[in-house]
Amino acid sequence: MKKRFLSLPNQRDYQYGYKLAYKLASSELAKIDYIEKLCLKSGAQFKLIGSQKIITLEFLNRSYQIRFPDIDVSLIDSKEPVPLRDKLLILHYLRWAKGSPITNKVITFRELPEGASYFPNFSQRAIMPLLDNFGQEPHRLLAAAEKLGGHKADYGDAAVTINAFSRVAITLVLWQGDDEFAPRGSILFSSTISDYLSTEDIAVLCETIAWGLVRALRETEQPPFLGGKQ
Repeated sequence: MKKRFLSLPNQRDYQYGYKLAYKLASSELAKIDYIEKLCLKSGAQFKLIGSQKIITLEFLNRSYQIRFPDIDVSLIDSKEPVPLRDKLLILHYLRWAKGSPITNKVITFRELPEGASYFPNFSQRAIMPLLDNFGQEPHRLLAAAEKLGGHKADYGDAAVTINAFSRVAITLVLWQGDDEFAPRGSILFSSTISDYLSTEDIAVLCETIAWGLVRALRETEQPPFLGGKQ
């Protein structure tokens, strides 16, 4: 039977769409009785505490847990609320994981299912924030990526690879702009990424990473507070 993805909603449908998608994803997971197999395929950890099943996994350099059967997604060692969009990505990754290892072969967004037709939207959402904030000084990307668990990659003028999940690697590449040429950017994926996330999920994940890097950049540029009135 062909695998059916519960894709994340379009940006225009934020609140209603995300709530509906989360309800559907939670309902599907709650019906599954082979949770341990999902953990093996996704690289997550499983434990049983009394009658409650708990899954733990890493997402963008932070630890999360999912409690069954109520499907509650929360950060470990933090009471910070988890954005609904992040919860959906976590549930989708766990639900559809095939267990394929990350490969050295990389592909572009256009090579994903329906990626070519969706690329203009993807570029606006995920690549443009990188170009606007790092394009003239791509070396700043490296320090910002460290906060998301990223490490240097050998592409372009500056590149980083971020393991969004244990088996989902995202590589962001920048070429510096100058007086003659505008900055350029690309995002590359392990060729097995579609074994874990749908194309729309991948777009949302990359957008999440891009803005996470922008926030990290702005935090590092904030001057230190030395006391007194601001």
